[in-house]
Amino acid sequence: MPLRGQIKGYRGNVPHPIMFDDDDPGLAELRAVALSFPEAFEKVSWGRPVFCAPKMFAMFGGNSKVTGEMVAYPYSLLVKVDESDRAALEQDSRFYYPAYMGPSGWLGLDFTAAKVDWNEVRELLDASFRLVATKRLVKLLDAQ
Repeated sequence: MPLRGQIKGYRGNVPHPIMFDDDDPGLAELRAVALSFPEAFEKVSWGRPVFCAPKMFAMFGGNSKVTGEMVAYPYSLLVKVDESDRAALEQDSRFYYPAYMGPSGWLGLDFTAAKVDWNEVRELLDASFRLVATKRLVKLLDAQ
């Protein structure tokens, strides 16, 4: 089997299509909250807005493949969750197990399932940030 550099027509990483619009429901509010965390920044990965500091702690939009078919959740938040919180969150029908990221400890919150509680979103982001951020960034967060 040929290596990547030997495959005819291979041009390196193929970019993902952009899978969001700036006016998507909940995105402006999510940006405001996510970017308030110490040294947080936004970039586009896998065609979606991703929030990092410098490790990824949140993503807007996702998919689930639990039933075998891919189901899109374009207006949702993906966060890393602490294992001690996972069982309770999974009992809530607003949450879903995201394809690709679920096995790494992530869950999705569907913004279209109910009215979004932005205080809850902030708490989810806070917990996710603390799971991936450096000790220095957590100290900065605690000082806010």
